[in-house]
Amino acid sequence: MSIYSHLKQLTAISCVAAALGFSAMANADTWRYAHEEYEGDVQDVYAHKFKEYIEDNSEHTLQIYRFGELGESDDIMEQTQAGILQFVNQSPGFTGSLIPEAQIFFIPYLMPTDMETVIEFFRQSKAVNEDFPELYEEQGLELLKMYPEGEMVMTADEPVTEPADLQGKKIRVMTNPLLSSTYEAFGATPTPLPWGEVYGALQTNMIQGQENPIFWIESGGLYEVSPNLIFTHHGWFTTASMANKDFFDGLSSDEQAMIRDAADYAFNQTVEHIRGLAEESLEKIKASSDEVTVTRLTDEQIEKFKARAPQVEETFYEMTGESGKALLNQFKKDLDAVTN
Repeated sequence: MSIYSHLKQLTAISCVAAALGFSAMANADTWRYAHEEYEGDVQDVYAHKFKEYIEDNSEHTLQIYRFGELGESDDIMEQTQAGILQFVNQSPGFTGSLIPEAQIFFIPYLMPTDMETVIEFFRQSKAVNEDFPELYEEQGLELLKMYPEGEMVMTADEPVTEPADLQGKKIRVMTNPLLSSTYEAFGATPTPLPWGEVYGALQTNMIQGQENPIFWIESGGLYEVSPNLIFTHHGWFTTASMANKDFFDGLSSDEQAMIRDAADYAFNQTVEHIRGLAEESLEKIKASSDEVTVTRLTDEQIEKFKARAPQVEETFYEMTGESGKALLNQFKKDLDAVTN
């Protein structure tokens, strides 16, 4: 990073700290939590359940900041690492730039598609609950909980049934090298863009598609400018809540336990919330637009996409080395344990 960039980053962080009226040295009773989504979306539901538990079981209060209030995903992560925010919710799609192994969730067709199996995996997985916290700790973060939000659904400017249909199409991806590798394998041209630019880029045909859980496609209005929904069953959107490690380590053991209990409570409440959410969101989309098409790939069509997955797995090994290989092996063992 250049001196200019470093100073610019410090200035931005100082401005946010001033705006919040908060010093990193202060031991305030109001804790601050930022996430990546809108009011009522899954991360917002999790944050409010987390807040509910903390405020019911301690003297502290929790201030929640939604998408855009303190910047984009990268901004709120910087603020958390700097100690301005105590808590942050960020998906591995963005955390992958800090923790390459977090990109594991973007290996296509690794995760099962059955919701109950997915939820049980997150509850039981050693990789998720024991191995990942160590990786996050190295970046000054205390991983509290990883949880699923919904199946990833692709939208495009026309229906897609095979990789050949994606040739020449620019598909928006998060700033995540492995996700880019996935869409390259699928035959598209991956185009990293921050979330705030996606709607406009679809509207002006700067990009021809994107992927998100269906509730996010509905709440963000993406179907208005990208009306063809394609269910490829290639993955689930995963996210994670975490705390600034110095802040967390400075708490009493009772407060640490209370925060972990809050994360467990929020997880349980959130997985109940997502049951049926995709179906409900899809019905809202179809009721709002006559232009929407829904393509659910057949098993034969899925196989054409699935055949491209091994090259993405190989890219994951190249990016993460032996640690990534060990993590993926454990990940697969954990998946076997809940699927068999």
